[in-house]
Amino acid sequence: MASQPVRPRSSIRFGDFDLDCRTRQLRRGGRVLKLERIPVEVLLLLVEQSGEVVTREQIADRIWGKDVFLDTDNSINGAIRKIRQALKDDPEQPRFIQTVTGQGYRFIAPISGPDEPQQAPTVLPVVVSQETPPVRRRMPWKWAAGIAIVIVLAILPTAYWHWSRTRASVQPAAARVMLAVLPFENLTGDATQDYFSDGMTEEMITYLGNLDPQHLGVIARTSVMTYKRNPKPLDQVGRELGVQYALEGSIRRDSDRVRVSAQLIQLKDQTHLWAREYDREAKDVLLLQSDIAREIAREIAASLGERKPVEPIVPPSLSSEQYEAYNLYLKGQYFFAKRTIPGFEQAIGYFEQAIAKDPNYARAYAGIADCYALIGGYSIRPQSEFIPKARAAALRAVELDPNLAEAHTALALIVQNYDWNWAEAEKEFQRAIELNPNYATAHHWYSEHLGYRGRFEEAFRESERARQLDPLSLIIAADRAVLLYYDRQYDRAIAEFKAVQEMDPIFPRAGVILNAYVEKGMYSEAIALVEKKPYPQFPWYWSVCAYVYGRAGQTEKAEYAIVQLRRLQEQNPGSIEPAAMVSAYVAVGDKDQAFAWLEQAYRQHSIAITTLKVEPGLDSLRGDPRFQDLLRRVGLAD
Repeated sequence: MASQPVRPRSSIRFGDFDLDCRTRQLRRGGRVLKLERIPVEVLLLLVEQSGEVVTREQIADRIWGKDVFLDTDNSINGAIRKIRQALKDDPEQPRFIQTVTGQGYRFIAPISGPDEPQQAPTVLPVVVSQETPPVRRRMPWKWAAGIAIVIVLAILPTAYWHWSRTRASVQPAAARVMLAVLPFENLTGDATQDYFSDGMTEEMITYLGNLDPQHLGVIARTSVMTYKRNPKPLDQVGRELGVQYALEGSIRRDSDRVRVSAQLIQLKDQTHLWAREYDREAKDVLLLQSDIAREIAREIAASLGERKPVEPIVPPSLSSEQYEAYNLYLKGQYFFAKRTIPGFEQAIGYFEQAIAKDPNYARAYAGIADCYALIGGYSIRPQSEFIPKARAAALRAVELDPNLAEAHTALALIVQNYDWNWAEAEKEFQRAIELNPNYATAHHWYSEHLGYRGRFEEAFRESERARQLDPLSLIIAADRAVLLYYDRQYDRAIAEFKAVQEMDPIFPRAGVILNAYVEKGMYSEAIALVEKKPYPQFPWYWSVCAYVYGRAGQTEKAEYAIVQLRRLQEQNPGSIEPAAMVSAYVAVGDKDQAFAWLEQAYRQHSIAITTLKVEPGLDSLRGDPRFQDLLRRVGLAD
């Protein structure tokens, strides 16, 4: 039997919280917590009905009354989110507020009055209604292949601010209004539909980023997705991302229709500039994005009072085949964002299915190009296995849509890493940035390109632009530290690597801190890292051992590591990246072997060749004519 509603009290206690029913204040340890009126009223209603499911309709009736036309979905979502933030409640493992999918919310914590022992409410098991609104019913199987929920990094704000304080000072880009599109909430009650809500988030980022890039900057996907599993108050989001506006939204859909609720918030005072609900046929999803973009452009321009807003291009409705291709493309992007070998392989499969539905889908070709261009660097397999496929896809994407920034960026990476055509790569990077100045990846990869060529002042400027567009991206932060390492600024590089490791202790790219330790002469710190967790089955482990021990003067240990490295090479010929052998032999002073393996890296078009001009670990070879000849052949000679 369900519990009876809570009797009226002056104060209600649950956990270490007190809710004052008269003053509408929430306290913890005697301290008043900041919680706005509507979230307090919603919390009070849930507590009054403790143990019972409170529907969205009941919440709307209590807060706004009946027959009032408002975008209540977004307002209720926002109120629940703010309550959970105040209570430090995890929606996945709730202590206070449980989401009952398709029905509403239930307060589940024991409650009491000021002087009463806390009693737990009787909680009924969740019973899913057999009749759910049309927009919430489960998608047909062809739209909802089993997709796991994406895991995104939970970024520690203290680590972020530490990194912000320690980063190099560079000239910022021209001031622009900055907007964050926060992760759209999936209201279908079906976790396999996360790819669609995530995809809608990314699509809105792309659409708005292309709308008026000279005046409106849009934060990249990597940074905003950190708030999907780690929601924070909007004022904190504004500080962490450096934005003035935020777009929040939610999505429901079935096979025929899509309903999107969206609201634009000015963060300085958390004013809701507008809230809308859109209900469209699924084939009109791109038109829906255009409508939202138009509303945002007008509201932001009106708040600035300076200029006429740029009107977005109105896209056509999609045919059924084009909509299926679009849906498959979103699934591909979902897996591409995981940045893992299995993720790349699954993404390629979905992009190829999208092209089968729509052979002229340029963005799907660009997605394939990105996957193949990156997969070599994430594995030990040779680039020659992937680059021809990446090149063909990128060229096809550019042919179909010459104005697609993603296609030009992928092509730039290919001609840089495999062809060593530096002039052509720079032209493609610049073209991508010209087409979409808000594309953080283009700025990021271009900063690496400039760093490889020793143009560090320009590289740091591009890295800073990438950071402004994607402030919480670990790879952008780590690659900035790598640039500092290449520029021989070892102290600053070490500080920034440590800041990244505070956010994620096992982030792979931050492992370059070991190289910075060696070049700084901090051998004990480098040896401690090597010995902390041995991986004797992996060639790279023995390469690192040889490099560290050799540079530290512990020749016997370095030679032993090289023996182990050669043994692995003999057991599985061709399995070892030539660069691993190069660093090992450089560390023990065997230049002939180092050059022999450098030549093999050159023949295999190893990605390590791109760093020849700036890699500090190769400094002992620079005076040798063979090294100068190699620099000339790859287009990096002065």
